Amino acid sequence: MSHSQINHLTIVGGGTAGWMAAASISRQLADFNIKITLIESEDIGTVGVGEATIPSIRSYNDSLGIDEIDFIKATQATFKLGIEFRDWREKGSRFFHPFADYGIDLNGVAFHHYLARAKIADLPADPAQYSFATQLAWQNRFAQPHPNPPSPLADFGYAYHFDAGRYARFLRRYAEARGVNRVEGKIATTQHHPDSGNITCVTLGDGRTVNADFFVDCSGFRGLLIEKALHTGYDDWRSWLPCDSAIAVQSDKAAELTPYTRTTAKAAGWQWRIPLQHRTGNGYVYASEFCDQNKAESTLLDGLDSTVLTEPRRFQFVTGKRKKIWHKNCFALGLASGFLEPLESTSISLIQTGISKLLEFFPHNGINTADQNEVNRQHAHEFERIRDFIILHYKASNRSDTPFWQHCQTMNIPDTLAHKMEVFNSRGKVVMLEPEAFERDSWVTMYLGFHKFPQDYDRRANTLTSSQLAEQLEKMRNAVHQAASQPLSHADFIQRHCAAPE
Repeated sequence: MSHSQINHLTIVGGGTAGWMAAASISRQLADFNIKITLIESEDIGTVGVGEATIPSIRSYNDSLGIDEIDFIKATQATFKLGIEFRDWREKGSRFFHPFADYGIDLNGVAFHHYLARAKIADLPADPAQYSFATQLAWQNRFAQPHPNPPSPLADFGYAYHFDAGRYARFLRRYAEARGVNRVEGKIATTQHHPDSGNITCVTLGDGRTVNADFFVDCSGFRGLLIEKALHTGYDDWRSWLPCDSAIAVQSDKAAELTPYTRTTAKAAGWQWRIPLQHRTGNGYVYASEFCDQNKAESTLLDGLDSTVLTEPRRFQFVTGKRKKIWHKNCFALGLASGFLEPLESTSISLIQTGISKLLEFFPHNGINTADQNEVNRQHAHEFERIRDFIILHYKASNRSDTPFWQHCQTMNIPDTLAHKMEVFNSRGKVVMLEPEAFERDSWVTMYLGFHKFPQDYDRRANTLTSSQLAEQLEKMRNAVHQAASQPLSHADFIQRHCAAPE
């Protein structure tokens, strides 16, 4: 154990990760008199495409005391009820992953078992019919959930789409108002303690040095400290997730302001569409082994539904995770800690959970190896569970119309995911390796969305007679459809409550 007290913390890198860290640390550790410095360079661009989120972003903003309306206006945000998947099961298919559960569990049995029974009995078994959030999304409507919903059917979550660059600037103002010192510059070299190997300071390109007791690496894919300086190693997962490239472009405001992210499966990957108040974010994530850059760019541009505003930006990445996010006196966040393609909008949530680990195990009186080991264990578990969920999107697809999808059909998958799929196929049991980033009904969405219905179901679902089951399902469907027809359109809701200034 190192007994050095942490008096000065330096964050290397700005962007979403750097300024989220700065904002949280300056707020949560305000009573500990820790000097916080953030180093970033205006000359180094950020990836800045993590513009779709999951509901946990709301708790992050709440933890900072950020007013929701102020945040929405500052970042040109829109609301997000979930993710639409087009052409994933097969061409022409469509299903929705809501931030909500399906139906109501009955007699202690998960609702999806009743859907499995309903399918056998030729009763309506489409999970979308039993999801208030899904029906809102299909009708392009939005309402904030009631704090005390009258029925479990009315309970759902929501997240946001927002301009990542504006969000970083919003958090920068917040953090600087709380004493965070921003230093403009590029890291040239790092210096280490001769005995411990800890980082003692970083030297900037102009010769200035910045000393600190503890460093947070938010330098993106480069991992300037955690990898380039400390050589922690990286787990490469491209054998399971072959997409290694992306092209992003901004286009004009969409004619239809949908309250969801759209992902459309393409010949060698998938395309995203993220509607903001003032523009639309678009991108194509693809496997370079099956598609060259020119073809990828034309695929993206041909799939837009509004006028292009920017030149395409190109990225290359290695899907996987850092072997350690906490090594010596360095803690990695964001892309410096690993990368999972943004198919389920987990990039910003992983920054958030990383910050939570840092705060929970913050080494106020020195670094403890046991604490480091636990943080790194949690990091590995979290990444692996999300990894498996994303792999399922490819492995469960019925598409075999291109070499990419043929590869996905035949590729090996992690044993943990294979076990989950086999158990669900056998009896509809959703195996959860707690803690999981995605809850039970998110897995149900994927299994049923890809038409992977189980061979059997929990036979306790037979305690209802056929007529009782039909009656219960009809009541739920009617309640969901009636409630979903009431709210304003998504565009009207924003215009009435939180439209950004022109």
